[in-house]
Amino acid sequence: MIPELRRRAYLSAMQVANWLPRVALPFAAPSRPELLEPLEEPSIDAQPQATAAPEPSAVAEPPAVARPRVEVPRPKSQERNPRPVVSDEEQTSSAEVKPATEPPPRFALQLLRAGSCAVLVELPTGEPLQGRDPAYLLLKDLLRAAGLPDSPHMIGQPVRWPLLARGNMDQGPAAALEFVQSFVAARLEEQEPCTCLWLVGLPAIRFAGEADAVDYNRELQIDGIGSAWAVPGLELLMDEPARKADLWQAMRRVSQRWMSQPE
Repeated sequence: MIPELRRRAYLSAMQVANWLPRVALPFAAPSRPELLEPLEEPSIDAQPQATAAPEPSAVAEPPAVARPRVEVPRPKSQERNPRPVVSDEEQTSSAEVKPATEPPPRFALQLLRAGSCAVLVELPTGEPLQGRDPAYLLLKDLLRAAGLPDSPHMIGQPVRWPLLARGNMDQGPAAALEFVQSFVAARLEEQEPCTCLWLVGLPAIRFAGEADAVDYNRELQIDGIGSAWAVPGLELLMDEPARKADLWQAMRRVSQRWMSQPE
């Protein structure tokens, strides 16, 4: 037989709150009188008829004791790395603050003088025009048809853009426009008065006359330079001969500016 204290420890471990021994136990505490009283049997009328009485089990199981559940807080992924919410207005304003930088245009131009007219011509290969180049032969034909000397002489060195291969200097379209116009105006001031400036090729029209391809064969007015005439590029005229018809018609109209001028 085990002592009373150890017996109570075993019963507590088995979750037995009340128990009654069948025989007197040595070294046991006296039983409480209220535990020896018989239990009252419940009346039949007190139980609901629809509920069936559970079958008694052979061995009475101790009641389960609910253990307290400890919740451990876990940080969420969104709280660990919160992402700032940017509105559409903020995105638009940031895009306006940092405008995209336009790449520098690439072209080569040569300024020539033929009689009372100056010619700013695009160099198709980037090098000065040579006597046997097809583009130069076409230019001579255009000057001859316009009643101008067909052997123009160069004014200054060719203008090649961009000016620098490296560096932080702005070489975008706006800078190219300002440079070409300043260059042409300065070179023409050193020459005799110019009746009309031929702009041959899209780069010459765009960066000296502030015009575009829609202005082919039209007359232009350039601040600080004067009257100009937009002519398609020499290579474009060779690739698309049908453009020459519109060019001849425009030449008959524009040539009145220099036909009366001495060479």
